[in-house]
Amino acid sequence: MRKYTLEICTDSVESAINAEKGGGTRLELCSNLIIGGTTPAASLFEEVRRNVSIPINVLIRPRFGDFLYSEYELEIMRNEIKMFRNLGADGIVTGVLTKDGKIDIENMEKFILEAKGIPVTFHRAFDVCKNPISAFYQLKKLGVNTILTSGQAENCLKGKKLLKDLVGLSNEDNEKKPEILVGAGLNRKNIKEIISFTGARNFHFSAKKIKQSEMLYRKENVNMGLKEFSEFEIFETDENLVKEMSEYLQEIFG
Repeated sequence: MRKYTLEICTDSVESAINAEKGGGTRLELCSNLIIGGTTPAASLFEEVRRNVSIPINVLIRPRFGDFLYSEYELEIMRNEIKMFRNLGADGIVTGVLTKDGKIDIENMEKFILEAKGIPVTFHRAFDVCKNPISAFYQLKKLGVNTILTSGQAENCLKGKKLLKDLVGLSNEDNEKKPEILVGAGLNRKNIKEIISFTGARNFHFSAKKIKQSEMLYRKENVNMGLKEFSEFEIFETDENLVKEMSEYLQEIFG
């Protein structure tokens, strides 16, 4: 059994293929990674499924922004969990909070019921909840399999103290508890410190590079979206960055 997880966050078929080639052990598939990720299209999932063999967890997030959702959005999320479960997703990644910053237990229960046994990851909504230790135990009681977190900080290096505490809670006794999946700002330069300080074995990494558009004709003064980003730059998972991380984790964990 593999002693670590290297989950690669991807939002295209090309990125998914690069992630597997580089040694990623699992995908988190989304759309719009540039804004933190939203639910992917079913057709994207199906095309990725045809082209990779590693497990695919699917992000269920209806929009950019906070994690307090309307009844319409919650209905959409439940339907999408059902859809991706039926399409063969290996896991679901989602999260919802109450307006006072607590885990929305009622709606998480509904999501878990809709998942019908496939693993559920609570994503970085965890990093903006009010009390992370209480939230950990609530998610444990719900039966959540994994918590993706930076340690409630801008990046995982800044959040390493809380990450260490959470990994300790995850490993205590022999009870089944959520695994801690470390993400946000993780790279080959800081992973050694993260491992040695926190004891973590599960890592979430986008390994993205900027790929230049192949467009020859470019109308530079018309922007279709966020003005901060060029229409002619595409974020894509770099196979070599994944490979560097994978080789290091194999060296450490075997």
